[in-house]
Amino acid sequence: MTTTLITGANKGLGFETARRLVAAGHTVYVGSRNAQRGKEAAEQLGARTVQLDTTDDASVAAAVRAIEADGGLDVLINNAGIAEWRNEDSTVIGAADLTAEMMRQTFETNVFGTVRVTHAFLPLLQRSTAPVVVNVSSGLASLSKVSTPDDHAYAYPGVAYPASKTAVNMLTVQYAKAFPAMRINAVEPGFTKTDLNGNSGTQTVEQGAEIIVRMAQVSPDGPTGSFVDAEGTLPW
Repeated sequence: MTTTLITGANKGLGFETARRLVAAGHTVYVGSRNAQRGKEAAEQLGARTVQLDTTDDASVAAAVRAIEADGGLDVLINNAGIAEWRNEDSTVIGAADLTAEMMRQTFETNVFGTVRVTHAFLPLLQRSTAPVVVNVSSGLASLSKVSTPDDHAYAYPGVAYPASKTAVNMLTVQYAKAFPAMRINAVEPGFTKTDLNGNSGTQTVEQGAEIIVRMAQVSPDGPTGSFVDAEGTLPW
Protein backbone atom coordinates (compact mmCIF):
# COMPACT_ATOMS: atom_id res chain seq x y z
CA MET A 1 0.00 0.00 0.00
CA THR A 2 1.30 3.44 -0.98
CA THR A 3 0.87 6.18 1.62
CA THR A 4 0.61 9.73 0.31
CA LEU A 5 0.49 13.13 1.99
CA ILE A 6 -0.92 16.11 0.11
CA THR A 7 -0.52 19.56 1.65
CA GLY A 8 -3.36 22.02 1.16
CA ALA A 9 -5.70 19.19 0.19
CA ASN A 10 -9.01 20.25 1.69
CA LYS A 11 -10.07 21.95 -1.57
CA GLY A 12 -9.11 22.67 -5.18
CA LEU A 13 -6.32 20.76 -6.88
CA GLY A 14 -5.23 19.11 -3.66
CA PHE A 15 -8.71 17.75 -3.02
CA GLU A 16 -9.09 16.42 -6.56
CA THR A 17 -5.62 14.87 -6.44
CA ALA A 18 -6.53 13.18 -3.16
CA ARG A 19 -9.76 11.86 -4.67
CA ARG A 20 -7.94 10.36 -7.64
CA LEU A 21 -5.19 8.78 -5.56
CA VAL A 22 -7.68 7.28 -3.11
CA ALA A 23 -9.40 5.74 -6.13
CA ALA A 24 -6.01 4.43 -7.29
CA GLY A 25 -5.55 2.61 -3.98
CA HIS A 26 -3.34 5.03 -2.08
CA THR A 27 -3.75 5.68 1.63
CA VAL A 28 -4.05 9.46 1.44
CA TYR A 29 -3.51 12.04 4.16
CA VAL A 30 -5.34 15.29 3.56
CA GLY A 31 -3.01 17.94 4.93
CA SER A 32 -4.98 21.02 5.95
CA ARG A 33 -4.11 24.12 7.91
CA ASN A 34 -7.66 24.16 9.27
CA ALA A 35 -8.23 20.89 11.12
CA GLN A 36 -12.02 20.93 10.76
CA ARG A 37 -11.95 21.56 7.01
CA GLY A 38 -9.39 18.82 6.64
CA LYS A 39 -11.56 16.41 8.62
CA GLU A 40 -14.61 17.21 6.48
CA ALA A 41 -12.64 16.79 3.25
CA ALA A 42 -11.14 13.50 4.39
CA GLU A 43 -14.57 12.16 5.30
CA GLN A 44 -15.84 12.98 1.80
CA LEU A 45 -12.84 11.31 0.22
CA GLY A 46 -12.44 8.22 2.36
CA ALA A 47 -9.00 9.54 3.29
CA ARG A 48 -7.14 10.30 6.50
CA THR A 49 -6.46 13.80 7.74
CA VAL A 50 -3.62 15.57 9.46
CA GLN A 51 -3.48 19.17 10.63
CA LEU A 52 -0.60 20.77 8.76
CA ASP A 53 0.36 24.43 8.49
CA THR A 54 3.40 24.53 6.23
CA THR A 55 4.55 27.81 7.78
CA ASP A 56 4.66 26.42 11.33
CA ASP A 57 7.48 24.18 12.55
CA ALA A 58 5.49 22.67 15.42
CA SER A 59 2.55 21.83 13.15
CA VAL A 60 4.81 20.11 10.62
CA ALA A 61 6.68 18.19 13.34
CA ALA A 62 3.37 16.96 14.81
CA ALA A 63 2.25 15.81 11.35
CA VAL A 64 5.47 13.85 10.91
CA ARG A 65 4.95 12.11 14.25
CA ALA A 66 1.35 11.23 13.41
CA ILE A 67 2.15 9.79 9.99
CA GLU A 68 5.21 7.95 11.27
CA ALA A 69 3.11 6.36 14.02
CA ASP A 70 0.67 5.13 11.39
CA GLY A 71 3.41 3.44 9.37
CA GLY A 72 5.35 5.97 7.31
CA LEU A 73 5.20 7.83 4.00
CA ASP A 74 5.91 7.01 0.37
CA VAL A 75 4.70 10.06 -1.56
CA LEU A 76 4.80 13.73 -0.61
CA ILE A 77 2.88 16.24 -2.72
CA ASN A 78 3.80 19.82 -1.88
CA ASN A 79 0.61 21.47 -3.08
CA ALA A 80 -0.13 24.14 -0.46
CA GLY A 81 0.50 27.64 -1.72
CA ILE A 82 -0.74 31.21 -1.85
CA ALA A 83 -1.60 33.21 -4.94
CA GLU A 84 -0.37 36.46 -6.41
CA TRP A 85 -0.93 39.74 -4.62
CA ARG A 86 -3.72 41.88 -6.07
CA ASN A 87 -4.95 45.46 -5.79
CA GLU A 88 -8.41 46.35 -4.49
CA ASP A 89 -9.73 46.22 -8.05
CA SER A 90 -8.36 42.65 -8.37
CA THR A 91 -5.57 43.59 -10.79
CA VAL A 92 -2.27 41.80 -10.22
CA ILE A 93 0.36 43.80 -8.36
CA GLY A 94 3.38 44.22 -10.62
CA ALA A 95 6.97 45.25 -10.15
CA ALA A 96 6.22 48.96 -9.56
CA ASP A 97 4.16 48.27 -6.44
CA LEU A 98 5.84 45.12 -5.16
CA THR A 99 7.15 45.37 -1.60
CA ALA A 100 9.64 43.24 0.25
CA GLU A 101 6.89 42.28 2.71
CA MET A 102 4.70 40.93 -0.11
CA MET A 103 7.63 38.91 -1.37
CA ARG A 104 8.42 37.62 2.10
CA GLN A 105 4.89 36.41 2.75
CA THR A 106 4.68 34.69 -0.62
CA PHE A 107 8.00 32.91 -0.12
CA GLU A 108 7.07 31.94 3.45
CA THR A 109 4.37 29.62 2.16
CA ASN A 110 5.40 28.76 -1.39
CA VAL A 111 9.14 28.29 -0.85
CA PHE A 112 10.01 28.05 2.85
CA GLY A 113 6.90 25.96 3.46
CA THR A 114 7.98 23.52 0.78
CA VAL A 115 11.45 23.27 2.31
CA ARG A 116 10.05 22.94 5.84
CA VAL A 117 7.74 20.07 4.91
CA THR A 118 10.21 18.29 2.64
CA HIS A 119 13.00 18.47 5.19
CA ALA A 120 10.77 17.19 7.97
CA PHE A 121 9.48 14.21 5.99
CA LEU A 122 12.80 13.20 4.41
CA PRO A 123 13.55 10.58 7.09
CA LEU A 124 10.20 8.87 6.45
CA LEU A 125 10.57 9.07 2.67
CA GLN A 126 14.06 7.57 2.86
CA ARG A 127 12.60 4.48 4.53
CA SER A 128 10.19 3.94 1.63
CA THR A 129 11.05 1.47 -1.11
CA ALA A 130 9.75 3.88 -3.78
CA PRO A 131 9.80 7.46 -2.45
CA VAL A 132 8.28 10.23 -4.55
CA VAL A 133 8.04 14.00 -4.12
CA VAL A 134 5.84 16.15 -6.35
CA ASN A 135 6.24 19.92 -6.11
CA VAL A 136 3.32 21.84 -7.57
CA SER A 137 4.88 24.63 -9.59
CA SER A 138 3.56 26.86 -12.39
CA GLY A 139 4.25 27.66 -16.02
CA LEU A 140 4.95 31.17 -14.75
CA ALA A 141 8.04 29.77 -13.04
CA SER A 142 9.67 29.29 -16.44
CA LEU A 143 12.19 32.06 -17.14
CA SER A 144 12.13 30.97 -20.79
CA LYS A 145 8.36 31.32 -21.13
CA VAL A 146 8.04 34.58 -19.21
CA SER A 147 10.83 36.19 -21.27
CA THR A 148 9.57 35.01 -24.69
CA PRO A 149 7.32 37.68 -26.28
CA ASP A 150 5.10 35.26 -28.20
CA ASP A 151 4.41 33.10 -25.14
CA HIS A 152 1.19 33.79 -23.22
CA ALA A 153 3.19 33.92 -19.97
CA TYR A 154 5.13 36.95 -21.24
CA ALA A 155 2.23 39.33 -20.56
CA TYR A 156 1.85 38.32 -16.91
CA PRO A 157 2.86 41.32 -14.74
CA GLY A 158 3.09 39.66 -11.32
CA VAL A 159 6.43 39.10 -9.61
CA ALA A 160 6.06 37.43 -6.22
CA TYR A 161 4.19 34.29 -7.31
CA PRO A 162 6.32 33.49 -10.40
CA ALA A 163 9.52 34.13 -8.45
CA SER A 164 8.39 31.80 -5.67
CA LYS A 165 7.64 29.02 -8.14
CA THR A 166 10.96 29.54 -9.92
CA ALA A 167 12.57 28.97 -6.53
CA VAL A 168 10.50 25.79 -6.12
CA ASN A 169 11.88 24.57 -9.46
CA MET A 170 15.43 25.10 -8.25
CA LEU A 171 14.61 23.23 -5.04
CA THR A 172 13.29 20.38 -7.16
CA VAL A 173 16.48 20.09 -9.20
CA GLN A 174 18.79 20.25 -6.20
CA TYR A 175 16.80 17.83 -4.06
CA ALA A 176 16.63 15.41 -6.99
CA LYS A 177 20.41 15.46 -7.33
CA ALA A 178 20.91 15.08 -3.59
CA PHE A 179 18.54 12.10 -3.31
CA PRO A 180 18.96 10.01 -6.47
CA ALA A 181 16.93 7.12 -5.01
CA MET A 182 13.85 9.38 -4.90
CA ARG A 183 11.73 10.62 -7.80
CA ILE A 184 11.42 14.37 -7.22
CA ASN A 185 9.69 16.45 -9.88
CA ALA A 186 7.97 19.80 -10.38
CA VAL A 187 4.65 19.96 -12.19
CA GLU A 188 2.61 22.65 -13.90
CA PRO A 189 -1.10 21.86 -13.51
CA GLY A 190 -2.18 24.61 -15.90
CA PHE A 191 -4.48 27.58 -15.33
CA THR A 192 -7.11 25.81 -13.26
CA LYS A 193 -10.34 27.17 -11.77
CA THR A 194 -9.66 27.27 -8.02
CA ASP A 195 -10.11 29.65 -5.11
CA LEU A 196 -6.43 30.52 -5.54
CA ASN A 197 -7.23 32.56 -8.66
CA GLY A 198 -10.81 33.49 -7.87
CA ASN A 199 -12.02 30.67 -10.12
CA SER A 200 -10.76 32.55 -13.17
CA GLY A 201 -8.87 29.57 -14.60
CA THR A 202 -9.54 28.07 -18.01
CA GLN A 203 -9.60 24.40 -17.05
CA THR A 204 -11.24 22.17 -14.45
CA VAL A 205 -9.61 20.74 -11.34
CA GLU A 206 -9.98 17.32 -12.99
CA GLN A 207 -7.78 18.50 -15.86
CA GLY A 208 -5.35 20.30 -13.57
CA ALA A 209 -4.86 17.35 -11.25
CA GLU A 210 -3.95 15.01 -14.11
CA ILE A 211 -0.21 15.72 -14.13
CA ILE A 212 0.01 15.78 -10.32
CA VAL A 213 -1.62 12.35 -10.11
CA ARG A 214 0.58 11.00 -12.89
CA MET A 215 3.83 12.14 -11.29
CA ALA A 216 2.69 10.96 -7.86
CA GLN A 217 2.60 7.46 -9.33
CA VAL A 218 5.92 7.60 -11.18
CA SER A 219 7.93 4.39 -11.04
CA PRO A 220 11.36 4.10 -9.37
CA ASP A 221 12.99 4.20 -12.82
CA GLY A 222 10.91 7.20 -13.92
CA PRO A 223 12.06 10.79 -14.39
CA THR A 224 13.45 12.90 -11.59
CA GLY A 225 14.53 16.54 -11.43
CA SER A 226 12.10 17.42 -14.21
CA PHE A 227 9.58 20.20 -14.81
CA VAL A 228 6.54 18.91 -16.68
CA ASP A 229 2.93 19.56 -17.58
CA ALA A 230 0.35 17.20 -19.05
CA GLU A 231 1.91 17.56 -22.50
CA GLY A 232 5.52 16.94 -21.54
CA THR A 233 8.70 18.69 -20.43
CA LEU A 234 8.67 22.45 -19.92
CA PRO A 235 11.61 24.84 -20.40
CA TRP A 236 13.28 26.19 -17.27
